[in-house]
Amino acid sequence: MGFEKNQIYTVTIEDIGAEGEGIGKIEGFSLFVKDALPGDVAKVKLTKVRKNYAFARLEEIIKPSPSRVEPCCPVSRQCGGCQIQALSYGKQLAFKQSKVENNLVRIGGFEPEMIREIMEPIIGMESPWHYRNKAQYPFGCSKDGTPVTGFYAGRTHVIIPNTDCLLGARENKRILDTILKHMRQYQVAAYDEGTGQGLVRHVLVRKGFFTEELMVCIVVNAPGGRKREWIPEQNRLLDRLALLPGMTSISVNFNTENTNVIMGKETCTIWGRDKIRDRLHLLQADGDDFIKTDRSVTYEISPRSFYQVNSTQAERLYSTALSYAELTGGETVWDLYCGIGTISLFLSFGAKQVYGVEVIPEAIEDARENARKNGITNVKFFEGKAEEVLPEFYGTAGEGETDMRHPDVIVVDPPRKGCDEVTLETILKMQPERVVYVSCDSATLARDLKILCEGGYELKRGRVCDQFCHSVHVECVCLMTRNK
Repeated sequence: MGFEKNQIYTVTIEDIGAEGEGIGKIEGFSLFVKDALPGDVAKVKLTKVRKNYAFARLEEIIKPSPSRVEPCCPVSRQCGGCQIQALSYGKQLAFKQSKVENNLVRIGGFEPEMIREIMEPIIGMESPWHYRNKAQYPFGCSKDGTPVTGFYAGRTHVIIPNTDCLLGARENKRILDTILKHMRQYQVAAYDEGTGQGLVRHVLVRKGFFTEELMVCIVVNAPGGRKREWIPEQNRLLDRLALLPGMTSISVNFNTENTNVIMGKETCTIWGRDKIRDRLHLLQADGDDFIKTDRSVTYEISPRSFYQVNSTQAERLYSTALSYAELTGGETVWDLYCGIGTISLFLSFGAKQVYGVEVIPEAIEDARENARKNGITNVKFFEGKAEEVLPEFYGTAGEGETDMRHPDVIVVDPPRKGCDEVTLETILKMQPERVVYVSCDSATLARDLKILCEGGYELKRGRVCDQFCHSVHVECVCLMTRNK
């Protein structure tokens, strides 16, 4: 049977892929269909045909899946940020648990029975909406030249206008509408990627969910500087934004590069404080539930700081990581890719000494300040790449620093690309009793766990945390112990 582009077929969707696409088959030939769900009977149109599979567009749902729900967001399909919003939340959780377990088996080489035995129930949310404490909105122009903002459609730089994303903080809409109104009133041009002209490129909004403090950072296409108004009638805009409840910090970031990188290197605060605060509580696991303790950490967050976007789930994720570390008060711990010290300061509750490593200078400054303001004295931070700091320190540590060379626990929370090979090699040389791996990409997690197992470690526990509800992304934490 020959398959060609633009052919239309009726197919039953049988599975779901790693990116949330539905998977169906026609005479053994696999079709990957965006926006289709397992159980759907759908009419689809082929868009790209390969030798053994094809991509297809969903044309019509003939019979909907029992797991299909009506998306709450009217532009969810065009936007693409919520790839699986049409899937019931319970099925979303099942998909994410399966995604992690399948990667551990397929990429990590672990036995399926062992993975099912050690994996604990996924940590979901009671209300998976309005959970994001950070959002970055690109600005552009509509066809009539009017400034708009929203999100890029999947795999494009076409902005889908939307100031009321149901995943972001509820305050975002008023902030964005205020900025758009000001731009239209005073003819402030949005940035045009094609010409490199226009002023406003992005707006970053952050919220401290515990403190309810708000931050706005406007990214402009202009050279840095601190002695002029960068936005026409800037004071009028500040007056409007400052009236919004919770507004704490307003800044301008300068980015004149022709690049996809959102923020430039220089940021100037033009109203209020340089940072906002948020607080995360240490939780005690009680079966599948979590109970808030009286221990907490307050964090100072700057525009470029890394901070988990879901504060509610971050408490649960970090508390799980701390429980996996099995600290008794006498341990030395390294926390790699520590950011502003979010996990490091949690670890300080149970460790004798914690050492954090982070490559972003501003994040290290924030981490040290966070430790100081929380009165935490058993944490020390190093600036640099984990793959450079850890080997260098391992090779040069003095006799009195044996605990640093051979720590009891190493915690890693790397970016999506996972740990650098040199970092993994140094971890194996240091021989900690336990390695706690926090991951936002289960594929690179599985790859790295395989290397650690080949170097003498055993996978003991794992738990998935739904940090990014309605998307295909998911966090996971795993415990590795050293074989004696």
